[in-house]
Amino acid sequence: MSNSRLLRVFVYGTLKRGEPNHYWLTDAGKGFSRLVSIGKTQKKYPLVIGTRYNIPFLLDKEGTGHNVEGEIYEIDDKMLSSLDDLEEYPNYYDREIQDIVAENGSTTQCWIYLLRKFPENMLSKEFLQSYRNTPEKPYCESYLQIGNQS
Repeated sequence: MSNSRLLRVFVYGTLKRGEPNHYWLTDAGKGFSRLVSIGKTQKKYPLVIGTRYNIPFLLDKEGTGHNVEGEIYEIDDKMLSSLDDLEEYPNYYDREIQDIVAENGSTTQCWIYLLRKFPENMLSKEFLQSYRNTPEKPYCESYLQIGNQS
C-alpha cells in the first residue's frame, strides 16, 4: 500500500450511511475511508432534491438555506479520485475545501462537492437541512444510462 496522505471529505447526500451510494465509501477497491464524525456545514447552503431522478444537490449559493448536516470521512487520494468519478468532477460538480463543524463542536477542513452552475429555478425548491432517500422521492441512478444511448 502506498504512503497516501489522508484527506477529509464531507458527504451530505447519497454517500451517507444508509443511503444509495454509501457502498462507494465501503468499497476497498475504490480506496480507504473511515467515518470520523457527524457534522454540518459552517456556512449555510441550499440543499435541494432536483431532476426527475431525485438527486440531492448542494447549490453554491452561500448564505441561503441551512447549515447542512452530513458525515465527515477520512479518505485517501484513491478514494478522492473515486468520488470525483461519481460526482463527475470537474465537469458537473465542483469541489472545494470548507470548514465543517463536527458533532463535538470542533471545526475541521473537508472537501465538499458543490453545484456551481444550476438553473435559477432550483432556488425555488424546498431547502433541506438533511437529505434522506425516501419512497416518496426515491433516488434513481438511471440518469447514468442517458449518455449511453448513442
